Amino acid sequence: MSITRTRFATQTRTWVIIAGLAALFIGLGGLVGGSNGIILFAGIAVVFNLVMFWFSDKLALKASKARPVDRSEAPELYRDIEELAGRAGVPMPRVYLIPSEQPNAFATGRSPKKAVVAVTEGLLRYLPRDQVRGVLAHELAHISNRDILVMTVAAMIGAAISAIANILQFQMIFGGGDDEDSNPLGIVGALVAIIVAPLAAMILQLAVSRQREYLADATAAQYLGEGRPLAEALGTLQKGTEAVPMNVNPATEALYIANPLRKVGMAALFSTHPPMEERIRRLHALDAANGIHY
Repeated sequence: MSITRTRFATQTRTWVIIAGLAALFIGLGGLVGGSNGIILFAGIAVVFNLVMFWFSDKLALKASKARPVDRSEAPELYRDIEELAGRAGVPMPRVYLIPSEQPNAFATGRSPKKAVVAVTEGLLRYLPRDQVRGVLAHELAHISNRDILVMTVAAMIGAAISAIANILQFQMIFGGGDDEDSNPLGIVGALVAIIVAPLAAMILQLAVSRQREYLADATAAQYLGEGRPLAEALGTLQKGTEAVPMNVNPATEALYIANPLRKVGMAALFSTHPPMEERIRRLHALDAANGIHY
């Protein structure tokens, strides 16, 4: 599949998933019905996520303890980012350095003009330059594809769903009405909504996140002319994240190219990142489809 078709298919799947989140939100709203608190709590969720979107770059940089780095300190890094930003058709992002030995990186910012690329010291120290370029291409792909906006929309709806589920739980515990007037089917529906809706919202949000990672990988391969450098980088990052711990706020783990928090067993099923082996396989398949063999 060509990158254009890949991008179209991924964008389509992403917005179908978000539509599913919206449908779940509307369904829960209907279940709540005339609750006076629904507008208030849903509004709080929306405002909270808009604030998070507006200040996402500052919060992520502060959480990672990143500092700005200038051209004189990292000339090769600046040259590579400038070149890849030109290929991506986006402005030169601000560049930050994260004080961690774990090889990793992330991009943030509410628009390409406000974008930031942050890399760890370990990424520059342990990865060869072609692999670093693969990582940078992935992050610039996130910027070009406006993934921060997409993820914020998904998070906004997911937070609203959780707020409604909390309202339903509160109503069941403290709500009025005599037992004889209660509708058993309504009670069962409310219980299902309280338990299932937040879980369903989380699974759908994870699906959006994973789709964006696959798309960023494919887009990066286009910028580089092949997927091999990024595929090799992903393999190195997987080993690095397993070997070197990194103190990361769980709220920001989805930003990184490789999940900085090690997850095994059942926890891996709910990771914001797709399996590294599958990402590498897709990049190799993309190269093979383009006649690149190694």
